Amino acid sequence: MAIAPNAWEFICDLEVDFGSEENASIVYATIAVDKELQPDKVKRQMSVSDGKLSVHFEAVEARFLRASYSAFVDVLILATKTIEEFGKGMEL
Repeated sequence: MAIAPNAWEFICDLEVDFGSEENASIVYATIAVDKELQPDKVKRQMSVSDGKLSVHFEAVEARFLRASYSAFVDVLILATKTIEEFGKGMEL
């Protein structure tokens, strides 16, 4: 079943300032490998600019948007805590 183009009516944007391009890029690379589980129902687009990670979500239903956003934030928090814990003085 194909989704009509105007069916992507549930939209959410998130921007997180990591204070450095390096940290934002690390989080981006970490999260980018995880694709949406239901790409026919949820779209996620990410970009990094000026030390900020920007994420745009679109979904066909509010419940799919909520689930995708919630799962994304969980992984985002884990990646951020990892950088906070191990990033200082670490050589890449």
